[in-house]
Amino acid sequence: MDKAIVLAAGKGTRMKSKLAKVLQPLNGKGMIQYVVDALAGAGITEQIIVVGHQQEQVRQHLGETVKYAVQSEQLGTGHAVMMAQKEIDPNEDGLVLVVCGDTPLLRGETIAGLIAAHQQRGAAATILTCDFAEPTGYGRIIRDEQGQVKAIVEEKDAGENEKRIKEINTGTYCFHSKALWGALAQIKPVNAQGEYYLTDVIQILGRNLAKVGAHKIDRVEETMGINNKVQLAEAAKVLRHRKLVSLMEEGVTIVDPDSTFIEDEVKIGVDTVIYPFTWIGGETVIGEDCFIGPNTKVKSVIMGNRVTIDQSTVFNSRLGNDCTVGPYAYLRPGTVLADKVKVGDFVELKKSQVGMGSKIPHLSYIGDSFIGAGVNIGAGTITCNYDGVKKYNTRIEDGAFVGSNTNLVAPVVVGKGALIGAGSTITKDIPPNTLAIARSKQINLKKNVEKRGKEE
Repeated sequence: MDKAIVLAAGKGTRMKSKLAKVLQPLNGKGMIQYVVDALAGAGITEQIIVVGHQQEQVRQHLGETVKYAVQSEQLGTGHAVMMAQKEIDPNEDGLVLVVCGDTPLLRGETIAGLIAAHQQRGAAATILTCDFAEPTGYGRIIRDEQGQVKAIVEEKDAGENEKRIKEINTGTYCFHSKALWGALAQIKPVNAQGEYYLTDVIQILGRNLAKVGAHKIDRVEETMGINNKVQLAEAAKVLRHRKLVSLMEEGVTIVDPDSTFIEDEVKIGVDTVIYPFTWIGGETVIGEDCFIGPNTKVKSVIMGNRVTIDQSTVFNSRLGNDCTVGPYAYLRPGTVLADKVKVGDFVELKKSQVGMGSKIPHLSYIGDSFIGAGVNIGAGTITCNYDGVKKYNTRIEDGAFVGSNTNLVAPVVVGKGALIGAGSTITKDIPPNTLAIARSKQINLKKNVEKRGKEE
């Protein structure tokens, strides 16, 4: 069975972050997750992740779908592969891919192409390469007169002539397993860094007259290693573009891709329109024929068909079919809207269920509440759900009508079909089909108001 070794033990000091380089977030996923997914897309299901710095966080991020090998002391790429060798049966005869954990732009189809080229040539090793206009910092591919790869020279060990070579090593390899293990046992840390270079395996194989090939690709961006926050931003831009193109090819309308940000795990149905300056992330699923944006933020939301969200923020919520939200609404975690619910401008909902056809048109806060079907919530309604120590629930049953500027002091139940007069502060349960008015009596005092607003 073919296997892959993913090198992910380094700290990544140039990233200048408390978080390990391979865990840096990229369009909704950790960097290394893209590498693991690309390998899986190429059919490599058995993967060994070489961990070191923040290894527990890496294990937690990737889970138990992969194996792990520990490189406690980072002594080079060859040393990292030696650590992974312990997780592989040396008698198995197959392919071993070696991939860096900081190459999130590498596609599954590119890895599959590398494997195919390797098998077609019957090579002991095949290197994924490309031409860089500015190759500084990368290992150079050294070929003989026949074009056969005979060595890889690292930048710090390269002479002036070797530094002029444009073809670089991307850090992705495909090996015949027995050829790899045999050559790996012979490498020594005789270099400027005092490390075990995996690239020395190529030179050893060449000396032993084993066939070493190179699979050169034109898509330079795929080979990009991410070492700092500038490169991280560049990679994120590429990944966002890929996601937007994929969605548009599936029938989603993106009005302005340059001002739209959609994370990798998001799913969107056909004929949905995404307006500019909209960010959609997490495990969001959007149905068909929806209108999202502009100036909208959505994260981990499940919504049905024909939903409109206008200039609003929605987090960790569920929205049924034919709902409208906004403008300037805020749906916080735990909000559940049934079908045909209207949430208007400057409304905030938190951990609340709203029944079918109910309306919360404007200027209200609804928290820790259950609202039945066909309820109308007047402007300025507040559920007073927190007494400074505990949160309490409000229940408004089907068909109730809550007048404007009402305070509902939880815990309280508004019965089915009840009516609350505007300006009330409700502190007791209201029976079904009852009118409740809870406000101070108006008092009109005689006063000379004719001079009001006039200068003395």
